[in-house]
Amino acid sequence: MSLGVVVKGPEGVVLAADTRVTLLAQKQNGNPPLVVNFDNATKLLTFGKCHDWVGAVTYGDAVIGTRTAHSFIPEFQLRLGNERRSILGYARELSQFFQELWTNSGMPLEVAPGGGMSFVVGGYDTNQPYGAVYTFNIPDSPKPEEQNTNQFGMTWGGQLEIASRIVVGYDPRLIATLQDRFNLSDSEIRSLEDDLGQSFGYSIPYEILPLQDCVDLATFLIRTTISAQNLAVGVRGVGGTIEVATITRTDGLEWIQKKELHGEDHHGRHNRDS
Repeated sequence: MSLGVVVKGPEGVVLAADTRVTLLAQKQNGNPPLVVNFDNATKLLTFGKCHDWVGAVTYGDAVIGTRTAHSFIPEFQLRLGNERRSILGYARELSQFFQELWTNSGMPLEVAPGGGMSFVVGGYDTNQPYGAVYTFNIPDSPKPEEQNTNQFGMTWGGQLEIASRIVVGYDPRLIATLQDRFNLSDSEIRSLEDDLGQSFGYSIPYEILPLQDCVDLATFLIRTTISAQNLAVGVRGVGGTIEVATITRTDGLEWIQKKELHGEDHHGRHNRDS
């Protein structure tokens, strides 16, 4: 579940993700499983001060075995050491690391379309003016693929029903429905997608967006998804805090907003003297 958004703009790369983890709790006696949400997960991944020019967001399957992706990051940090890599290098190492975890934990090597644990890795290579973004999926597509090569744009994934209607103009499930209903070929589907994008896509000029507008865009899409899911019947897989970080060529990674640890007073416990 969840929703991860990475925006590559001329002033920097923005990474954003919600913090909800959705699990199915199996019940005994053949009863349907319960959907359980936890709202304090971390799906915006960072790798320590030596690696402040890269970050990642994850979406899709929440756990490997019984652990979240973020819980394995200390092990990945030890594996990285102190050497700065290219963004492609980070993506390759992160993919290999999680592929090994997936296999060694006995996770299924074949998953349904859209399944598995997906990652978007973004940041800046040394002496490069603009950022780079790569995606991969464990276990289906472990080879990192660059997104928006030589141009600016947005990379996203997870529960896209709401955000896709805003940006693309239609629910992503529409294409498969039309293909099945009218028995369209793959080439016809690609042509249809192009036509729909040109006719109904929301025009966003990524090449001129200031960094703040990139932050606003990513936050808007996640917040709108949370609000819409709260009003509808269905899996509310996006929720909790919206965590946002920026990466720029000069300043590296900076948190814009993130959840903080707190005690019970944060929840409004009555003052003992009242």
